[in-house]
Amino acid sequence: MTAPQDPDPTPPKSFGNMSEHHWSRARRGQNREAIQFYQDRSKAPGVEGGGSHRNHYCPECRGVVPLAYDSRKPVDRERQERCPHCGAEFVPGVREMFNWVEMDQVPPSDAKALLPALGLALLALSGIAFLLLRGCSG
Repeated sequence: MTAPQDPDPTPPKSFGNMSEHHWSRARRGQNREAIQFYQDRSKAPGVEGGGSHRNHYCPECRGVVPLAYDSRKPVDRERQERCPHCGAEFVPGVREMFNWVEMDQVPPSDAKALLPALGLALLALSGIAFLLLRGCSG
């Protein structure tokens, strides 16, 4: 007679103290490339010392640039900022952070672009109204 096999081959869920089935241990050794990337990034200038002030990075030379803008206000598109290290021009409102790109500033309004369409719609409605009123009175 053979020993009965476990009908459910999935490992038991781990609660409390971390067993070998806990996801952090069960996935050990996976995603080596991503883990190495974040370990390298944590040694980047502006991050290695704990990052007391908020910085962003130049997309060209990866130099640390102090972050000085208010993200609640619209971007000043006329003012061009340059990297103090290599002189590369920054795109207004876009900042490269530790491991993401931030584009959180309020964009300018697109209302002016909608004015011609609004004018045509009003003209069409007034034309339809004129034709309806003319047809009712005749």
